[in-house]
Amino acid sequence: AGTASEMTRFTIITDEERHVKMAIVDKHVTPYLSVNDPSLMMGMPASLTAATGMDALTHAIEAYVSTAANPITDACAVKAMDLIAINLPIVVTEPTNTLAREQMAYAEFLAGMAFNNASLGYVHAMAHQLGGFYNLPHGVCNALLLPHVEAFNLSAAKERLDEVGIILGANNADLKDLDVISAIKKLAAIVGIPKSLRELGVKEEDFEILAENAMKDVCGLTNPIQPTKEQVIGIFKAAY
Repeated sequence: AGTASEMTRFTIITDEERHVKMAIVDKHVTPYLSVNDPSLMMGMPASLTAATGMDALTHAIEAYVSTAANPITDACAVKAMDLIAINLPIVVTEPTNTLAREQMAYAEFLAGMAFNNASLGYVHAMAHQLGGFYNLPHGVCNALLLPHVEAFNLSAAKERLDEVGIILGANNADLKDLDVISAIKKLAAIVGIPKSLRELGVKEEDFEILAENAMKDVCGLTNPIQPTKEQVIGIFKAAY
């Protein structure tokens, strides 16, 4: 409930010897059919609900600012953001809320439709390295990196990111009138995401190899800006 692995052309392989996550992107692995049953999500603990929900939000936002975005992916991404802003805090505190679980199932599927066609960005390129290197939850890594990568992206995608802030604030009173970076951080805090990479046991001395591997990740190709290794390291430091 969040990854959209049930309907996308993205497959992630973890090389346990090199501690690297790699993305395989191929239309031939796209499923013909998926069944999304929110009743199966009722038993998810709050931490997993929060992590997968923030993963879906990351999919929507990265697809929206992607260099491959188009009107169809925009429609899917915007609706996903609408639904997540409203329903994610509810399902974290009310795990058996049937309506909110159903809306989150729609949201993560729509976000999957968006990034399946517009691809992603450096949040995922960097999060894959943290997950592979430290065996950390993917959604938590995304949630921690998302505001910092988008702060970096503001110089190239400010109009789009301002729109994201408006969407989040329009659908959640706690996020109203906040800039997009503050809104993302506040939503993550509301649902209980850790506040820093340091809390997850990430080591600053590993940033260089993490950055090198992130720059090889296919997800970074559609980021609004192509960063240098030093800039990627700077984003890791900002999240630390």
